Amino acid sequence: MATPRLLFVDDENSIRVTLTAILQQEGFEVTSCATVPEAIEAINKQKFDILISDLNVGEPGDGFTVVSAMRRVQPNVITFILTGYPDFESALKAIRNQVDDYITKPADVHSMVQSIRKHLDNPKLVHVPIPTKRVSDVLRDNKQQIVDAWYKLVMAEKDLAAIKLSRPERVDHIPVILDSIAKRIENHPEEPAPEAIKAAAAHGALRFDQGYSIPQVIQEERFLQRVISNTLQAHLLVIDISTLIPDMVTIGDALASQLEESIRAFQLKERRAA
Repeated sequence: MATPRLLFVDDENSIRVTLTAILQQEGFEVTSCATVPEAIEAINKQKFDILISDLNVGEPGDGFTVVSAMRRVQPNVITFILTGYPDFESALKAIRNQVDDYITKPADVHSMVQSIRKHLDNPKLVHVPIPTKRVSDVLRDNKQQIVDAWYKLVMAEKDLAAIKLSRPERVDHIPVILDSIAKRIENHPEEPAPEAIKAAAAHGALRFDQGYSIPQVIQEERFLQRVISNTLQAHLLVIDISTLIPDMVTIGDALASQLEESIRAFQLKERRAA
């Protein structure tokens, strides 16, 4: 039987060096990587039988990016997530069609090797890579969840919650922003659409009438950016990685241009009211 080829991904040097040496002693041919780009390069250049990736390679959830890349390029590879949170099993069950098993830190080497060999001896059917989506589709599909998460953050901020508004009055602009971002990603990422600028200006003027300050308008925008980032992080396995970075840049540009237009309209109304 050929020596099993294993890709090990972890940004902690001590763990990477130690586990690599142990796995080699156990009869595996090991390639180790410290970053997601290194891992993706290895996946595209070499053939593997097993992948073990830390859940958080530099950033939370990066391990899922590595798993996603492996699934698309080498769908029959046995995949393991290495995590310091054993209660994360419930979350992993939701993506069992992409992750074969998980290993808890600190790893028990004997149990880990047993688990690897068990999967090698009893391989599952080839994983069918899940269809990928553009970031714009993920935003549309999760629009309500984004609104709910954003509203929860806002209401937890005492300074913002003190402004007496109904939920519809607070959140009515969020779906508009998300739709405009999605359209900008798909159509004209270099410039905002006229209707998006108009909506941003109307929002800024409305926030002035509702008693906001400019820092409060900015804080709401920061919360939205955070929720969008968290949403995309939670859906990395279905996102088309090849467009993720330019789409994230477009999101940042879109939010910045809309915020600028909102503040401009806010200040104009403020001057007129003085």
